[in-house]
Amino acid sequence: MCDHSAVGPDTNLRNQLAGVRGLLLDMDGVLVMRGKLIPGAAEALAAFDAAGFPYVIATNTSMLSRDTLSREFGKVGMSVPPERLVTAASAAAAYARRHFAPDPLYVLVARDSFVEFDGLRLLTHDEAASPGARAAAVVVGDAGDEFTARNMQSAFTLLRQGARFVAMHKNRWWITEAGAMLDSGAYVAALEFGTERRALVAGKPSRMFFAEGVRQLGLERVAPADVAMVGDDLWNDVRGAQKAGLRGVFVRSGKHGEAEIARVSAGRGGRAPDAIAPSILEIAEALLGRT
Repeated sequence: MCDHSAVGPDTNLRNQLAGVRGLLLDMDGVLVMRGKLIPGAAEALAAFDAAGFPYVIATNTSMLSRDTLSREFGKVGMSVPPERLVTAASAAAAYARRHFAPDPLYVLVARDSFVEFDGLRLLTHDEAASPGARAAAVVVGDAGDEFTARNMQSAFTLLRQGARFVAMHKNRWWITEAGAMLDSGAYVAALEFGTERRALVAGKPSRMFFAEGVRQLGLERVAPADVAMVGDDLWNDVRGAQKAGLRGVFVRSGKHGEAEIARVSAGRGGRAPDAIAPSILEIAEALLGRT
C-alpha cells in the first residue's frame, strides 16, 4: 500500500477523491513510460469507459499530433480517440485560432504536429527568414532538428519586430527510450533571454491548458475543484492544476518521488498533492467504488 502521510491526516484515497467528476490524465508517467504501458493503465481506462466517467488525456507532448497519438495508443492496446486528447500543440493552436487568425504565424514544431494548425496561415522557414517578414506570433514547441541557428534567428527577429510569443510548454527535459532528453523549454528560455520578453505558455502548467482540458471534458459549468489532474510531475501537473483551481493528484509510477514531494510541499507557496496513489489503477478503483 502507498504511504499517504505526505498529504495530511486523511489517508483514505477514496475520501481524498470524493466529489471528483472528471479527470485530466497525464500520459508519460501515468499511462506509459519509456514507450511501454504502465501496468494497470489499460484496465483503468477500460473501467472509466465502462462507467462513463469523463476523462481526457492531457499531455505536454508536442512532437506528435493527436491523430498520431491516438494511433500509437491503439498499437499498445488502448482505444483513445483524438478528441479525448489535449496536447500542448492543440492548446496552442486553439489559442492561435481565437487570437491571431487570419494573420501569419511562425510555428516551430515537429512536422507531425502541424496538422493541429490546419486552416491557419503559417510561414515557411524561408518566408520567416526573408527580409521584411512579419508574423502575428511566434509559436515554439518540440521542433527537434528544426531548431537550427537560422530558424532560431528568424524567431528572434520576428519577436523583435513585434510578434507575440507563445510557447507550447517550457519543459526542461523528458524521458525517452534513449533516456533523459533536453526539451524545448531550453529554446524558449534562449528566446526569452535574447528578447527580454516572457512567452505565453499554452501547455502545462498554464491556466490556459487546464481550461482547454476542462472544455474538452465538457465540464465548464462544474466547480474547478471537482476536476482532478493526475500526473507524475509535481510542478507541471500537480501544482499547475492546483494553481488553476483544480485538484492535483500525484502518482508514483513516473519520474518524481519522495524528494520531490518534500520540495513541492515545503517550498515558498508550497502545497502537498491533494491525493497520492501508486498508479492510475488505484485512482480508478477509488473513484468507481471498487475495492
